[in-house]
Amino acid sequence: MNRILVLYDSASGNVAQMARLVGEGAALIPATEVRVRSLDEASADDVLWCDGLAVGSPTNMGLLSWKMKRFWDETMRPHWMRIDGKIACAFSSAGGWGGGMELACQSLLTVLMNFGFLVFGVTDYASKMLTLHYGAVTAKAPLSAADEAACRLLGQRLAEWVATYVHGQRDQHPGTKQAQRMSP
Repeated sequence: MNRILVLYDSASGNVAQMARLVGEGAALIPATEVRVRSLDEASADDVLWCDGLAVGSPTNMGLLSWKMKRFWDETMRPHWMRIDGKIACAFSSAGGWGGGMELACQSLLTVLMNFGFLVFGVTDYASKMLTLHYGAVTAKAPLSAADEAACRLLGQRLAEWVATYVHGQRDQHPGTKQAQRMSP
């Protein structure tokens, strides 16, 4: 059973909407249990429980929020090396395009790498001109079909990687699935 945690901080509700969509995407993969938790309700036990983690934060001057940083500095520091090797990804929202969302994703990924997470971006296009190289990003709430698809794709890819690399389900590897879709 895949265990996916979608952990988020949301000041305006925009990242919370993204988190729900990321969770929906993860749930598309068979035998996946998803927990969606805000920082206010999450605990270290949630992070210890999961195989895969999607972390979302509002963009704060191109970085993760202070609340998210505090969670990792204070709540998770005592669990250093107990979460090493889990798979993770990031998502962020800002007040407008050019607000630094990809930089915020990079700062989230940097924190996760320091805890030993294996992090990834998504090379597929979520829509015509939208990729998730650093994670899913939106300006304000994910209102367009493309923004929603990007969030779902991030969650789906997380669950696929967990199924493949944690549970040995090679048929869930995104490359295998893509080849199956393209074959006649």
